[in-house]
Amino acid sequence: MAFTTLISADVLAPRLHDPAVAIVDCRFTLDDVAWGEREWANAHIPGAVYAHLDRDLSSAKTGTNGRHPLPDARALASAFGRLGMTAGVQVVAYDQNNGMFASRLWWLLRWLGHDAVAVLDGGIAKWIAERRATKSGKEHRPPATFSGSPRANMVVDANGVASLAGKKGWRLVDARAPERYRGDVEPLDKVAGHIPGAVNHFFQGNLDGHGVFRSPEELRGRLRASIGDVPVDRVVCYCGSGVTACHNLLALEHAGMKGAKLYPGSWSEWSADASRPVEKG
Repeated sequence: MAFTTLISADVLAPRLHDPAVAIVDCRFTLDDVAWGEREWANAHIPGAVYAHLDRDLSSAKTGTNGRHPLPDARALASAFGRLGMTAGVQVVAYDQNNGMFASRLWWLLRWLGHDAVAVLDGGIAKWIAERRATKSGKEHRPPATFSGSPRANMVVDANGVASLAGKKGWRLVDARAPERYRGDVEPLDKVAGHIPGAVNHFFQGNLDGHGVFRSPEELRGRLRASIGDVPVDRVVCYCGSGVTACHNLLALEHAGMKGAKLYPGSWSEWSADASRPVEKG
């Protein structure tokens, strides 16, 4: 059985030594980009390899294409192969706690056609809190050949977003914190606000008070409250740089609401062009 959205620690634990399971540590912080890799080397779930958000899961920044641009498909497939991912392998991604970085890997794998990928619910924080085994040092899986091609219907670019903004029957969903969505503050990008017509669904609301994902039923209710009666395949998710938007896409998928799309450049790309409209409030 393939796991395609979330996996629990209880389910993962007996599979740690299964060669058909590839565990990937995605820990990261924006203010110290080397932190996650250091933490992985210090202590990680046994067997886990490390994927770096900037180096492995993003392409080079130009100043106008966002803070975490969508990788080139061939370069991404090469990175996945180097990490030991291939057809028939169940991938499990985790990060420090809420899944915001692990969901980026989850989405990218699915974008290239690999559906057997799940995010560890609660991340390594929950794993350690439950006194489960960890290992130190750098681990590597045998390299493999990863074959896949992009699913074009999963992505909308900036021009596509511009044509859809405010269009009846479509919904743009902003995953950032409410104060950033409103434009009250903007700690990362030069311009504050949101894409005109977008609604706010803060990704942290997908989690309960214990830091794990809400039930599919709860998620459906919350997500519908945000997107209304718009068909899910006409929902486009974005955030600051195409990372936490993947958390909302994971929540939608786990809730059985399939077909939403990602605007990878997100606010950091949109706001880099002064000719694009901005809305506040």
